[in-house]
Amino acid sequence: MKRSAYKIKFRPSRTPLLVISLILGISFCSSPPRRGVVILCAGDSLTDSEYPRHLQRLLARDGIAAKVRNFGRRGNTSGEYRRFLENQKAALANEHPDFILLQLGTNDVRLDGDLTDTPTFAGNMRAIIAIFRGFTGRRGGKAVILLGSIPPVPDSAAFPFGPASRERITREINPFIRQLAQEERLVLVDNTSLFSASPDLLPGVHPSREGYRRLARNWYAALAPLLKK
Repeated sequence: MKRSAYKIKFRPSRTPLLVISLILGISFCSSPPRRGVVILCAGDSLTDSEYPRHLQRLLARDGIAAKVRNFGRRGNTSGEYRRFLENQKAALANEHPDFILLQLGTNDVRLDGDLTDTPTFAGNMRAIIAIFRGFTGRRGGKAVILLGSIPPVPDSAAFPFGPASRERITREINPFIRQLAQEERLVLVDNTSLFSASPDLLPGVHPSREGYRRLARNWYAALAPLLKK
């Protein structure tokens, strides 16, 4: 399709104003749009459920431009999540997360076929961290990883959990998570004490509705200082 040609006549008295307007217009158009942070939530059903949605609301309440992406995988052990990441690494990296919130380990202490011994759990977690280390945020910097300790298993939890699950969390899994955070210089988020101090928030392996809201607040408390940097 041919375009019609138009002749534009400039009036001498208005030329400076028009030129300034054009320059300003070009400047505004070429300015990059403001972008908020991207927060990637990774883990098992504790992540797949409700807390990322509550976290999004907390950020919006405080006027923080952020996109919370939920990549929780219901029922996943550390090994299953590791395989998920290895298969979906490119897609998740393309999210360009500025922050990654990682919480895994509850399904590893099951007493059925999903039981994962602690050395294997440690190897899976180190591999997961290594994958996330390769992710870059929207501004090109490395993603900041926050690692959550896992809630206790209540005495009332039914099979495939039991007293041995609770013991492993206390003596093996959470001590390793704290060690890993220190070695890898990750931000450790204490999600264990949250529920130990308020058992009513954790009626089973999964938190109550209020428990998920409190979990979101716990993650947000750890995120808030980092968002100001």
